[in-house]
Amino acid sequence: MKRFARLDIYHDVVPRSAAMNMAIDEALLETAKIPSMRFYRWNSLALSFGYFGKFADVANYAAQCDLVRRWTGGGIVFHEDDLTYSIIIPTSVEFFSASSKMVYAAIHSALRDALITHGEQAQLAEAARQKISESCFANPVHADVLVNGRKVAGGAQRRTRAGLLHQGSIQNVDLGNGLAERFAKELSDDCSEKLLGESLIERAHELAEQKYSSVSWLQRR
Repeated sequence: MKRFARLDIYHDVVPRSAAMNMAIDEALLETAKIPSMRFYRWNSLALSFGYFGKFADVANYAAQCDLVRRWTGGGIVFHEDDLTYSIIIPTSVEFFSASSKMVYAAIHSALRDALITHGEQAQLAEAARQKISESCFANPVHADVLVNGRKVAGGAQRRTRAGLLHQGSIQNVDLGNGLAERFAKELSDDCSEKLLGESLIERAHELAEQKYSSVSWLQRR
């Protein structure tokens, strides 16, 4: 079942800092009028950690990589060669009213199907495993994507008055051969390629400077 009647796709080919990547997602959440999906990369080794995470758990990595606290929840995720994406669901879209668990499972079901069409033995985790670390990819939860029992995709969400933001990372599988395009098409039959507008990038720079790059945000917990 395709979840969106229409889906705007942003292939953000410019590698960006951790703060800017988070800021662009928030700026998209503020402005998107129809469901939108952004694929993006990082300009250096980065580590993102969830809104409720403790800075003390990642402080030792500060000299090794670009640290950023996400607006969404979840654990520690290292970014370098992964395929990172965000999905924005405005409040005007019917699917916004679904539970967070249902949205999470639907998005990951689409990714699973995209992987299967390329020959991967992908499936959704049926239940959470015992937590063994703060690393997101060491701790599959219900509806995470697994290949041969190994977690290859996880995500986290945030709801606001503007809509729902889902941020996800895909790792440890072949990220080429049109995976991003297949993933998007599993979500909608009507995908339109879009470019990030100048005003959105300006807003993202504001958010990056005032929020995601600030010590007060990074070390708030």
